Amino acid sequence: MIKKLVLVFIAVFAIQSYAQEGTASPYSFYGIGSLKFKGTVENRSMGGISIYNDSIHVNLRNPASYATNNLNFYGNESRPVKFSVGGSYSSIDLKSSSSEGTANATTFDYLALSIPVGKFGFGFGILPFTSVGYKLESLNSNGDIENRFQGEGGLNKTYLGVGYQIAKGLSIGIDANYNFGNIQNSTIEINYDTENVPLQYQSRENNRSDLSGLSFNFGLSYKAMLNEKLEFVSGLTYTPESSLTSINERSFSTVSLGSNGNEFVINTIETDLEAQGLLETDLTLPSKLSLGAGIGQPRKWFVGAEYTSQKTSNFSNPLYTSSATTYEDGSTFSLGGFYIPRYNSFSGYFKRTVYRAGLRYEKTGLIINNESINEFGISFGVGLPVGAVTSFSNINLGVEIGKRGTTNNNLIEENFINFQISLSLNDRWFVKRKYN
Repeated sequence: MIKKLVLVFIAVFAIQSYAQEGTASPYSFYGIGSLKFKGTVENRSMGGISIYNDSIHVNLRNPASYATNNLNFYGNESRPVKFSVGGSYSSIDLKSSSSEGTANATTFDYLALSIPVGKFGFGFGILPFTSVGYKLESLNSNGDIENRFQGEGGLNKTYLGVGYQIAKGLSIGIDANYNFGNIQNSTIEINYDTENVPLQYQSRENNRSDLSGLSFNFGLSYKAMLNEKLEFVSGLTYTPESSLTSINERSFSTVSLGSNGNEFVINTIETDLEAQGLLETDLTLPSKLSLGAGIGQPRKWFVGAEYTSQKTSNFSNPLYTSSATTYEDGSTFSLGGFYIPRYNSFSGYFKRTVYRAGLRYEKTGLIINNESINEFGISFGVGLPVGAVTSFSNINLGVEIGKRGTTNNNLIEENFINFQISLSLNDRWFVKRKYN
């Protein structure tokens, strides 16, 4: 047990030490940043579907998964405590109607623990909820820099959940989430003299929002054997609308630009947001509903589909408003599955390897310059066994190739490749004594 915990903390330390920004997407400029995928590498490698759950993998999206059946391999007496930690690396090619560029980001994705107790199961962990990370410039009619935008930060989510098995194959659950974090951004307007030379002093607007609040996630999971081999699997989750409290700061600085583009602050004036009613605001997080179903042969193969609908049109942030940005209801369709040649093979390592694949199409709900921002991705992954056959621990590797946005109406198209890695460990804590 101690060795496994040490491995988890080493993995977390390595990911956090290497990580810089959680995202490099220009679209993280809007709202509270780019939404991070709430799911494991196993989920992401199957197009994002989360309806499948078992006794050896953590499921971050459906709290009903904490209460699963016991393992036949353990004499049907217990199921293991599950640990999981994951991170990812993204490489993005950015393209507009007039220019191209590249960006990359490395991020810690989640740390989670699930503990079985009889018909109950408990889960807790921490993961990013949104990420902000962009550096953008706009040009004037002469082709010179007119504005420079920069942002960083994001929201994190820590959760505590419980699941209960009502009957064999049927379980329910609830997650209580505490969301916290901050978003910082700045905008500098660059002015020129009559000879098109930048002025010595420029103006910069600085904003910071410290966010916090509670949200909840409800889940239902149902499994049933259709015959001796085929199993039907379904799942449903619902996240009600919630709100975050935002404590805001705004200031204006006079800056001097260095020859390499660095900004040197000359003086700063704080804005009285309290007089404008913007010192403390409420930010609405929209509700979300997911449902899906699939069929498969237990411990052999599975294929399923999932649909998610989100009331993104209800999102509001009083501090930041733009006539060019609106929101519509968002949705995601995911299709994916896995195949295991022989899960309990002692002689063939790759026979115990899990092979995953999937695809997804997402309507993000963001509308910029009357263009809906959509996203498409194709994913692949493997689960490589580690340790003894009876431990069911594994390293999961995944890759996703996709596209976000469009070059229409002066927008940016992103072509991305995401690489993910996770460590999934299992151990038995509660074993009944057979002999005194």
